[in-house]
Amino acid sequence: MSTETQTGVERIAAAFGDNGKRAALMPYLMGGFPSLEASLAIGRAYADGGADLVELGVPFSDPLADGPVIHEAAVKALDAGATLAGVLEVARELSERLPVVLMTYANIVYGPGFDAFADKLAAHGVSGLIVPDLPLEEQPALLETLDARGIALVPLVAPTTPDERLARIGARARGFLYTVSVTGTTGERTGLDAGVGSVLERAKAATDVPVAIGFGISTPEQARAAADAGAAGVIVGSRLVRAAAEADDPAAAVREIVGAMAEALR
Repeated sequence: MSTETQTGVERIAAAFGDNGKRAALMPYLMGGFPSLEASLAIGRAYADGGADLVELGVPFSDPLADGPVIHEAAVKALDAGATLAGVLEVARELSERLPVVLMTYANIVYGPGFDAFADKLAAHGVSGLIVPDLPLEEQPALLETLDARGIALVPLVAPTTPDERLARIGARARGFLYTVSVTGTTGERTGLDAGVGSVLERAKAATDVPVAIGFGISTPEQARAAADAGAAGVIVGSRLVRAAAEADDPAAAVREIVGAMAEALR
């Protein structure tokens, strides 16, 4: 089935199901950082390096789930003039190579209304949507809207999510279940928490979709450890955003890091 006839949900499922790795690799990209053109080049470098999906962030002034590295990138992207429309054009280009899962905050979704926002996603080839500050109780209307367009609403769970709530979130998950490895915000850490295996076990027991883990994975060794612990997907963010910020050639720098992580997962 070609990407033109697949729904976003189907593209995500294919990326998890047949990627030649022990876990799908999903790097995070801040749209518009350091510029829209450069972020597109970085996204293409992710694909060249062996990424299976990409999480594309929309810069936002108050990103509650993000640590200092990604927060700073968002501020710089906004200062450089990045907009939702511009980031969606990046999504359109990248969607020709791999599934794009847009990560944004509820204000940006509520602004135009669910139908108009979902239509924009569909028109730009977006496969899935992550809204970390949209609570479970407010998801049904957006879930119905995205389901009608074949776009996955990807929820998040944390180590502190109670079992009953975890079961409700897992039952509604589309595409994959984003499991946060630690309590707190995004950022690089020295190693995976010792309890990550039990976190993944709880998440997998609560859903029928693949379980991916993020927040704190920054090295090939940590990516491999996440797969060892049972993750079906590995999400890498702050390490790549920092590399893009520090390098003279951001695309080349991130391609090397993604390539090493992809190799660790094969």
